[in-house]
Amino acid sequence: MHEHANLVPGRREATVEVHRPTPLAPMPSAPVVPMQPGTIPAVTSVVLPDGRVVTGYTLEPIKPEPVAVKPPVSRAAVNIALGGIGFGAVCGGLFLLTAFITALTALITQLITLAAVIFGGWVAVQVFSASGHGSGTTVNIRKAVFKRNHFHG
Repeated sequence: MHEHANLVPGRREATVEVHRPTPLAPMPSAPVVPMQPGTIPAVTSVVLPDGRVVTGYTLEPIKPEPVAVKPPVSRAAVNIALGGIGFGAVCGGLFLLTAFITALTALITQLITLAAVIFGGWVAVQVFSASGHGSGTTVNIRKAVFKRNHFHG
């Protein structure tokens, strides 16, 4: 079968020939063997315009498997999950805050103790150095007179 068509009407240019293949009838000479359906596809032969015969299997297009529909996540479940994350963050923050306060309290206590030890040592050095060298002023408390909260020595 040949069909001739002009590309543009009214112009003399190249024409296009359209060839349609003619399928062949199945060969009756081959013995028919019963087969289970779906195991082997059918064989088809096609005659091309130049006389060649092409034989091959007809294949069905591959159909993708349907995507499993995921159930929607409820808002309550999302809120519970987010609430749990927030609660954990708050608990962690409070733990860090209390740990910081405890460490700061321990540091201040140690600084006060260090200052007391240094000051006590300084006082002890002053007392023992004054009485040991004899260059200090000796005050006789028995003869001292207290008048109106003033010490007169």
